Amino acid sequence: MPWSVRWVSGGGGGAQSQKQCKKSSFAFYQAVRDLLPVWFLEDMRTMEVFHWEDGGKASVYSPSEALLYALVHDHQPYARHLLTKFPQSALAVPSQSFSCCQSSAPHLAMAVRYNRVRVLFRILRAIQAFPPAERAGHLDRRGCHRVEGGKTALHLACELGRPECLLLLLGHGASPGLRDSSGNTPLDSLLLHMAQTPSARARLLCLDCLFFFLPGDFQFSMKQQLLDNRARWQELLGDSRFQCLVGSAPPSLFVGAMRVLIRTISPEHFPEALDNLPLPHFLKPLDLKLES
Repeated sequence: MPWSVRWVSGGGGGAQSQKQCKKSSFAFYQAVRDLLPVWFLEDMRTMEVFHWEDGGKASVYSPSEALLYALVHDHQPYARHLLTKFPQSALAVPSQSFSCCQSSAPHLAMAVRYNRVRVLFRILRAIQAFPPAERAGHLDRRGCHRVEGGKTALHLACELGRPECLLLLLGHGASPGLRDSSGNTPLDSLLLHMAQTPSARARLLCLDCLFFFLPGDFQFSMKQQLLDNRARWQELLGDSRFQCLVGSAPPSLFVGAMRVLIRTISPEHFPEALDNLPLPHFLKPLDLKLES
């Protein structure tokens, strides 16, 4: 490599060290972007590359920060390696250079934002081994209130129309009733964006997935808007979805049956167990073919 660890500890000036950090940091970013082999990336991360912290010091890349790069560039083998070898530290809070909010780790939200379904699945599998409180902290992590509006990964999946991500999160225990900084549930976020882009089929799939996990008396902010603009929302959602949401009719027998069946699937066996549901293939929520 054209750089050496000696410049970090070897008495160079601060400006020179910062310049070298930026150079080596960009080289690591490029290496992940170019999907270079895992062994090569780990050699770089642990021995030769540094990034510059706001406090004025050079720091090595943690597994958590490397995983963020793997998510952005969809380097699935590298993400798999990090989550297998360093499950706790790969999902730890990254340094302030990578995340403005230091209260929780952003990896789930990042996976949803970039629609990295397979990496999301591996993250969800990794956190199943965490203690319950820590697992819930990851699943229900609220983003920075100033930058991300306090949204959870479920909010993002609904906003962006990511039905595969949404189903994986719900099936692994994410809470659909949490509200963001504006007081909106994921269902509210979904309906707000459906009003703006009414032809998006992906958001109807998201709504159908949510139906399987929402309690019968679910409270959401958009309900009055649905009632005030009944004709428009009936056209957008279809009559059966509309009637169910406003409480004018119970869920269909299919939705009721799916709610019961899905509750029998533990997160450890989701979504593979969907294939074993006693339903014809075209009635199953989504065709999620993921590596275990």
